[in-house]
Amino acid sequence: MSERNEAPLADQIDALLPQTQCRKCGYQGCRPYAEAICNGEADIDQCPPGGDHGIQLLADLLNVPAKPLNPAFGITRPLQVAVIDEAACIGCTKCLPPCPTDAILGASKQMHTVIAALCTGCELCIAPCPVNCISMVASANTEWTTANADQSRQRHQAKNRRQAKAEAEKSERLNRQKQLLAKLNKGKTAV
Repeated sequence: MSERNEAPLADQIDALLPQTQCRKCGYQGCRPYAEAICNGEADIDQCPPGGDHGIQLLADLLNVPAKPLNPAFGITRPLQVAVIDEAACIGCTKCLPPCPTDAILGASKQMHTVIAALCTGCELCIAPCPVNCISMVASANTEWTTANADQSRQRHQAKNRRQAKAEAEKSERLNRQKQLLAKLNKGKTAV
């Protein structure tokens, strides 16, 4: 039995997805989409970045007939990357949180830029930009590879871990503050 066949089905499906985390499938990323396919809640024809090739891979894995991409979820396009018009960028940082792979560098009130080699072309940074300084251009890469998908998955998982840690730390700080306030209020009522 191959290593792929030993992995849980959701892992096998996720391994076939492009890991752009674009949400065009209707789910919050590639892993949730893989789980939805595994649970029979989503069809194999919902991933525009994966296109016909991705649908065929999923069909082969699941032993179901391939079908064309459902146009309700978009169309397959050549690879693109985000580019920021740095002269127009106001440094608002609204493009940073939606980037699934932290491919955008910048700080508040500073110019931002995209690291093209890390950009998945998801387009999630475009809508939040208040000055419309982000556009999509053809990627220098002619093909999204398994190595690109693996890198994207790792960066996305690292971002999620970092965000979860930050949320846990924030929650812990708030709890400590509440406990301190409760002690202070208790001390005031005792006087």
